[in-house]
Amino acid sequence: MPKQKKPKRVWKLWQKILLPIACLILAAGIGFLAFPTVSNFFGQQRANGTIDAFNKTVENVIDENGEPEDDSPDAEVIRDRLRSRSFEEAKKNGEIDSEGYIISESGERLSSYPVSFTYDLDRLYKDSVAYNKSIINNQGTVDTSDYSRAALDMESYGLSYSYGYLSAPSIGLYMPVYLGANDYMMSCGAAHLAGTSLPVDMPDTNVAIAGHTGYIGRTFFDNIRNLYYGDTVSITNYWETIDYMVIDAKIVPFNQTDDIYIRQGRQLLTLITCTDNYHRYIVICEKI
Repeated sequence: MPKQKKPKRVWKLWQKILLPIACLILAAGIGFLAFPTVSNFFGQQRANGTIDAFNKTVENVIDENGEPEDDSPDAEVIRDRLRSRSFEEAKKNGEIDSEGYIISESGERLSSYPVSFTYDLDRLYKDSVAYNKSIINNQGTVDTSDYSRAALDMESYGLSYSYGYLSAPSIGLYMPVYLGANDYMMSCGAAHLAGTSLPVDMPDTNVAIAGHTGYIGRTFFDNIRNLYYGDTVSITNYWETIDYMVIDAKIVPFNQTDDIYIRQGRQLLTLITCTDNYHRYIVICEKI
């Protein structure tokens, strides 16, 4: 009686079915493991692009002291007309678009980066200083539900949402700072808490900046636990870079807010992130 070959054929059939499934499972596993690294890479590239655009905007200030060189001669002609104007005036006259790029009459962009205006930056600075002074006597009754709102409306100054950027070389932190600790802003970078001082170089301030920890696919404030006494943390805004030194770090209950209060005569920066739903990890820095 001849040998039965059916089981062998069945096994080969199962091999054809199982092999692709095994490959898919393996690929899914590799993808799952690689996702945080890949996602963080692209997220950091996005943050770097935001910071680069911020720096270019600062470099492209229209003022009386001359402007940076531009490839387009037409852009230079328009620059001369833009001096002493505001963003809104230039946009109304059709000389820049809504994003701040110099444009031709046909709407073609003539500049490589958005321009900013001395008039608007001066107004932003004055309003920032006024805001900081206005909250000095309102500490101790901070409404945590207010943290998500922006202290100032950046669009009203013809600027992007970014107020500047935060850097800490010892942990490789390089992140844009947005006004308002709402979900969207915190998914893009670090966020300033409304009701605390804006990051302007002046005494009697305590700038509170929040960032995520354990955010899927991004490393935001995960590594601030590796900041130690004496490390430098800096904030660059539209006018200057302020260097702070780490002086303390601790875990506090989520509803303990006295560490973000202003201390008379001192210039502080407080970094905040979550440890769990009920506690926060904070790093306290003081201007060098």
